[in-house]
Amino acid sequence: MDSAPKTPVRTRFAPSPTGPFSVGNARTALFAWLYARRNGGTFLLRIEDTDMERSKPEYEEQIRDSLAWLGLNWDETPLRQSERRAVYEKYIKKLLEEKKAYFCFCSEEELEADRTAQLSQGLAPKYGGRCRSLTDEESARRAALEPHVIRFRMPQGSISFTDLIRGEVTFEADIIGDFIIAKDERTPLYNFAVVIDDEESAVTHVVRGEDHLSNTPRQIALQKALGFGTPVYAHLPLLLDAERQKLSKRRAQTSLLAYRHEGYLADAMFNFLLLLGWHPEGDEIVGRDEALKRFDLSRVQKAGAVWSDEKLSWMNAHYIRAMETSALLTELASFVPKAWQEKKELLAKAVGIEKERMKTLADFASRAGFFFELPDYPPDMLFWDEKPDESKENIRALHAALEETLTFTPEFLTATLEARAKETGKGAAYWPFRVALSGEQSSPGGIEIALALGREETLRRLEIAIEKVEA
Repeated sequence: MDSAPKTPVRTRFAPSPTGPFSVGNARTALFAWLYARRNGGTFLLRIEDTDMERSKPEYEEQIRDSLAWLGLNWDETPLRQSERRAVYEKYIKKLLEEKKAYFCFCSEEELEADRTAQLSQGLAPKYGGRCRSLTDEESARRAALEPHVIRFRMPQGSISFTDLIRGEVTFEADIIGDFIIAKDERTPLYNFAVVIDDEESAVTHVVRGEDHLSNTPRQIALQKALGFGTPVYAHLPLLLDAERQKLSKRRAQTSLLAYRHEGYLADAMFNFLLLLGWHPEGDEIVGRDEALKRFDLSRVQKAGAVWSDEKLSWMNAHYIRAMETSALLTELASFVPKAWQEKKELLAKAVGIEKERMKTLADFASRAGFFFELPDYPPDMLFWDEKPDESKENIRALHAALEETLTFTPEFLTATLEARAKETGKGAAYWPFRVALSGEQSSPGGIEIALALGREETLRRLEIAIEKVEA
């Protein structure tokens, strides 16, 4: 298990509201939240909306709603970067005044020419330093007249840090070069803004995806230049597809909302995301309370984590089966027609029967419609194998047996069907009874359906079947 941090833990989740809330973001938020809660710390939400053109209020709402759905509650008022331009401007000016940053006037054409030349020599492309040595006077004059960006003056040497998952990591600063930190004095880019926000929010631990690993030396260099402390980093493994290739951007960005609309439960998604890189000892079914007791970053793997819709569906089916019918009815409210909800008793019985076969909540509506309205079906569907005469006989006999008595119990139905099975064979007895009640090739057993429908509806449906075979 992780050794207990010496200072109170403060983690953050910092998504950009520029698109649907992805499953990759959800996994990152979960691990950051668990680490904070496991260590009695604070979990912060930060909205990184400096990209004003792409940031949308509906995406921010989706972030908040998705976190709430997963049960990842945050502490303190969320910080929004778009409201902090004056703060960023102060630190940008500080770096400029201390000559740790400078104006760059290079055109796209010049930068592309430098890049091409470096690649032709087998060198990793980086900024060539054309504007690095401009005088203060020339920079000030040109900044008033020409388009420009602001670059950080990257120090020489190596930058090392200890990652809680990957151990000691070292980058050579010379390979990185002078990178852009702002479009102008009031418009910071990601690597700069995140450093300021982490410092001012007193973030102690940054839990994020491996795709941010290369940003870390840039951020550490900025932290040192500004006299800030450095948080502890933990970079989570990449998400991989079934072929163990990096999950395509399309799939990686799949909206968590899309899975909700397909009928995946929050508890199942929580459990599934938890296993994307973290391996508990024992059973893979790990609920929220158990996760809070057992989670630690020492059991997070370095290798990529495989995304599997099949496993997610299996896990979702497990949670559906484990739910009380009353709770499942609540979850199903947005997945079934209002007319079904009005038949509360029948709906409860149908849910109790169908939940053993459901993988998602959406499955119920596609499987259980026959409980509420018998679908039309061809007469020959009632015939078992090559025994149409026996099947017809059994439908009539079962209808007659039910008409002759008010007894309608599992024992009575079983005894009646077994008596017919001895006469004509089990298939010829059970198959037409089930099809007559469901109108489906595949469904739960006839006795289960009959008990849910009740005696009168069962008789009515058997009468329909008789009409079909006698037509």
